[in-house]
Amino acid sequence: MQETFSRRAALKTIVLLAWPTVLEQVLMTAVSYVDSAMVGRIGARATAAVGITATVNWLVGSSISALSIGFLAYISKEIGARRPENARRAAAQASLVTLIVGIAATIVSLALSGRIPVWMRAAPDILDDARRYFFITYAPMLFRTASIMFGTCLRAAGDTRTPLRVNLMMNLVNVAFNFLLIYPGRTASLLGTRAFIPGAGLGVTGAALATALSFVVGGAGMAMALLRHPLLSPRGLSLKPNGEILRPCLRVALPCGLQRFGTNFGFVIFASMINSLGTVATAAHSIANTAESAFYIPGYGMQTAAATLAGNCYGAKDQARMKRLTRMLIALEVALMLLSGAALLLGAEALMGVFTRDEQVIALGARVLRMVAVSEPIYGVAVILEGIFQGVGDTRSAFIFNILCMWGVRILGTWVALTFFGGGLTAAWGCMIAHNALLGALLTMRYLRGRWNPLNREAADAL
Repeated sequence: MQETFSRRAALKTIVLLAWPTVLEQVLMTAVSYVDSAMVGRIGARATAAVGITATVNWLVGSSISALSIGFLAYISKEIGARRPENARRAAAQASLVTLIVGIAATIVSLALSGRIPVWMRAAPDILDDARRYFFITYAPMLFRTASIMFGTCLRAAGDTRTPLRVNLMMNLVNVAFNFLLIYPGRTASLLGTRAFIPGAGLGVTGAALATALSFVVGGAGMAMALLRHPLLSPRGLSLKPNGEILRPCLRVALPCGLQRFGTNFGFVIFASMINSLGTVATAAHSIANTAESAFYIPGYGMQTAAATLAGNCYGAKDQARMKRLTRMLIALEVALMLLSGAALLLGAEALMGVFTRDEQVIALGARVLRMVAVSEPIYGVAVILEGIFQGVGDTRSAFIFNILCMWGVRILGTWVALTFFGGGLTAAWGCMIAHNALLGALLTMRYLRGRWNPLNREAADAL
């Protein structure tokens, strides 16, 4: 029996699901801010060495995250249909996938660690630091995979607070070890009291070690949380492949994975073209990306709630609730992203100043941040619609649209602008904005047509 829809109850549910994820994103972004600011104090070369492989980091992380979307759709649907035992079996299969993918990703990443900075066109003066940073941060890939996969499983079950707590612990470890490992020992004064602060003085290597340790803490913490979860704990279940669960999960995950890989590989190509513009452009791009990430927090926080609630509605076969909830989610997202875009527009230069003292880098980064601020609401719509589509298992449309926009607009447009018109970082970011605008328009058209919703198809088939 379907429940009566209440806007107040729906809003409360959205907030309860979204706020821990939003806060988690705030904490993660705050740590990336601290990382960039602490490394930035060493100089532009250190910032470039850390940022040169950032897009590869997104490529790997988002590809693993895409696999987890298949389990999110399956678990949220089974919980909505009140079949918790199937959700528990899915968590066991997620554990198997984590082991296979985590070990394979570690081997491949470490084997290529010496080549990737070269492929990313790292300048000779930062090449050694970039290689070392990449190798160290990718050594604990099994733990990083566990953090992503198990965190998504917990959120699919409506538990967004546990991933928040684990990520808080992970981020605190990262900041603490950054503080101890990046800088040399020094004497500081606080309220008239002087004290010696120990430090290893490892610079970029210290930042890499701190990040690697935080991944170990995060992966171990998320694994323990899943094992203890009353609904999802895979204790006592077989880890042998189960086709009945893996097939529907992979049907959702494969298009999503191809989308993430294709778009993030596009980010890699995009970044490599920008890296060819020199150290100032590389540093400005890297810092501006970090600064901008804080303003996507409302979007990605709401995306998790959207995917979980859409999956629940699908499992419960509640068409009316699906329609009302998705409309509410989109309206909330637009309002939040309008506010974040306005804040980014007004605070662009101050944000850049947090990360670097280099005036050239600040000026260039502030310029592109002001450009992208106007597209925040459009990008927010794209993010929330992807979450809704993922929740019901419609990942093919997002795959097609993302690949089309990334390679047909951002990559091709940037290549033309830089090669034939002598454009710089501002031209590249202009192509990025055009990509986001077209993606938002295409996803909105699909949403309005209703073809993404399996309940619409089932109703049509029943006639």
